Amino acid sequence: MSDPATNLPKGSMVILRAVVGSTVHGTNVSQQDDRDEMALAIEPMHYVIGMRHWETTVFRTAPEGVKSGPGDLDLVIHSLRKFCRLAAKGNPTMQLPLFVPENAIVQCNELGRELIAKRSMFLSRECGKAFLGYMMAQKARLAGEQGGRHGSRPDLVERYGFDTKYAGHIIRLGYQGVELMTTGHLSLPMRPEHCDDVLAVRTGKWTLERTLSRAGELERDLRDSLDTGPLPERADEDAINQFLQVAYLRAWSVLWHRLDPSPVERVHGFST
Repeated sequence: MSDPATNLPKGSMVILRAVVGSTVHGTNVSQQDDRDEMALAIEPMHYVIGMRHWETTVFRTAPEGVKSGPGDLDLVIHSLRKFCRLAAKGNPTMQLPLFVPENAIVQCNELGRELIAKRSMFLSRECGKAFLGYMMAQKARLAGEQGGRHGSRPDLVERYGFDTKYAGHIIRLGYQGVELMTTGHLSLPMRPEHCDDVLAVRTGKWTLERTLSRAGELERDLRDSLDTGPLPERADEDAINQFLQVAYLRAWSVLWHRLDPSPVERVHGFST
């Protein structure tokens, strides 16, 4: 049975929910952006060691089939296990909840705080490789070398000649990838000088040629940082596994007392 508001499995525990996307990056443009949030949840025991399965739920306030716009909410909820798996591989989006400022946190319990405090266990050169991979793929598409040139926003293409929001993501990935590889930290919002460049792209102040040129420079910087940065080669899987085991057991001990007991449990005295 699922929660009607978010379609989460009944009895799930949300440990962290935060604003992500352009709002938290500091690169949002008025009248262009919706509100993106990500949440992490621990699913009930029978979804982990039973026949049921759940990993991700998407909740949108915009009607089905309608693109989200200003004022709309896009909330993506991942199981903590899925989040940790992707974060350990360096997925750029998954790093965001680990670095968001306090004012971007919508909901957070003790386990969420512990996850943030232990974020270094996810950081490795794999993160840099992931940032670089996403950046290169998007840059190739913007340049027309892969799957079309202009992105998916015809209004921006008509106004500026290319999808400036899509292009802004490329520059952002470059700056953030370099910062993460060289410092082990992700500034959210982005550093003012980096925000300025991304916003210049998004508002059409940079030409496509200038954008691609800067993207190429950032790509080279990011490649160099993979060899010279301070981060380890791989994420600390032992630490991640230890955290997951303890987090799930602690959450289940709480959730057990929240769920309605089954008839068999009532007979055997398991009711609370």
